Amino acid sequence: MTARCTDKEFMALWEKHPSATEMAKILEVDARNIQQRRRRIEERYGVMLNSPHKRSPTFNVTLPQNGKRVVVEVDDGVIVVASDCHYWPNLISTAHRAFVRIIGEMKPQMVVINGDAFDGARVSRHPANGFEARPTVKQELEAVRDRLAEVEAVAGNAKLHWTWGNHDLRFNARIANLVPEYEGVTGFDLTHHFPRWQFSTSIMVNDHTLIKHRWHNGVHATYNNALKAGVSVITGHLHSLKVTPWTDFSSQRTRYGVDTGTLADPLGDQFAYAEDSPANHRSGFAVLTFYEGKLMPPELVEVVSEDAGLVYFRGEVIKV
Repeated sequence: MTARCTDKEFMALWEKHPSATEMAKILEVDARNIQQRRRRIEERYGVMLNSPHKRSPTFNVTLPQNGKRVVVEVDDGVIVVASDCHYWPNLISTAHRAFVRIIGEMKPQMVVINGDAFDGARVSRHPANGFEARPTVKQELEAVRDRLAEVEAVAGNAKLHWTWGNHDLRFNARIANLVPEYEGVTGFDLTHHFPRWQFSTSIMVNDHTLIKHRWHNGVHATYNNALKAGVSVITGHLHSLKVTPWTDFSSQRTRYGVDTGTLADPLGDQFAYAEDSPANHRSGFAVLTFYEGKLMPPELVEVVSEDAGLVYFRGEVIKV
């Protein structure tokens, strides 16, 4: 296809025939190839190759040069957001299995790991609890790669994004503080180990939905996030898995504070430092649906039995 049609020729053809099906006939290739090249050209040249077809919505991602805020424009689509995976070797949670399944079934436009996929148990500022066994950094990296490979296998053409969590930052911070001379050397930055994922501090969708690892703390964090930000805020960090709506009196516009919970088992070995104290933590993740550019009420996938492998989503108990 590349040999037969330059990017400039492709854009000119699209202007005349704004349909993947029609373009596929003209260029004698599969329609999926047309859609993939269309997205590549949009990203490469910063253009939008729109279609009048209602099932071909706008979806545009702008990556920041400073690595801070990714900007997303979407008319109709789905973004699946999970956080606080804290992946450890040989620990595969029910929520993770559900995450993989839901992504494979829903085919979202974007998948977001909203911080703390990497735990960093041995590079933590917290001392070990006696002689407890903690995985090495190498073992953790391998576990994260294995779990995210399962996500990648079902994600299709979804954009894969990872916002920095405080645990993720342990990897780079330990190296930068102890051996700053290794800056720029391949392998000494967490991003080098996950080339399919785009890293950033935050993601802003349609100027009204902000996805980032953390902001306010405490039991009223989601309420304070939605109240003070002026936009919907999707965070992790606190592991509480809940949605708090806030509706303005003047505009009657509802925005949401969402805590995406934890993709790990809250009683897993990663959290031994909590000394078996009661915690208001729940395992699961969030599904964000956008319709005509507006965020619909966020939905949660919640684990109802870790041992039995059961999650609850959209009125149904699902075994994974």
